Amino acid sequence: MAGRFRSDELPGPLPSTVRQIGEWWTLLILHDAFDGYTRFDEFQRNLRISSSMLTTRLRALVDDGLLERTQYQDKPPRYEYVLTERGRSLRPVIIALAAWGNERLAAEERTMILVDARTGEEVEPVVVDRATGRRVDGPEYVFTAGPAAPEALRRRYRQL
Repeated sequence: MAGRFRSDELPGPLPSTVRQIGEWWTLLILHDAFDGYTRFDEFQRNLRISSSMLTTRLRALVDDGLLERTQYQDKPPRYEYVLTERGRSLRPVIIALAAWGNERLAAEERTMILVDARTGEEVEPVVVDRATGRRVDGPEYVFTAGPAAPEALRRRYRQL
C-alpha cells in the first residue's frame, strides 16, 4: 500500500501548477474570463455553477494572483473579477488544452474552434521553442533537473 502524502510535498512546476489551476471549475472560469466575463452572475449563468463553489474558486483565483477583484458599484457593493497579467499568461495553456481536446473529435463534433480573428481561418496551435521556433513535443526535447531540484528529481532526470 502506497504511503499517504500531501500534494504540496511533491516538488516541481507540474504539481505547483496543478495545485493552482488543476481544479476543473478553475479552468472553466479562466476560459470565461478570457472570453470577457468579469461578473459573478455572468460566470454563474454561463457555467451553471453553485454560488458557494463559484465564490470559493473566485477567491482562490484572486488569492493566487490570477484574477483581481475590483468594486464597480457602491450600493449595493458589487465586484468584478479581471484577469491579471499573471492570469492572462495562462491563455496559451487554455488554448493548448482546448486544441488537445479538439484533436480527439471529428470536425462536426467540435463546439468551438480557434480561428485567426482577421481571416476566420481555423488555426492549429502548437508549442514551440522561442529561440528556434521548433515544436517541443518531439523526443528531441526532454526534461532535466533544474537548479532547485531535490535529489529525487536529480535521480529521475539525467543531467545534460
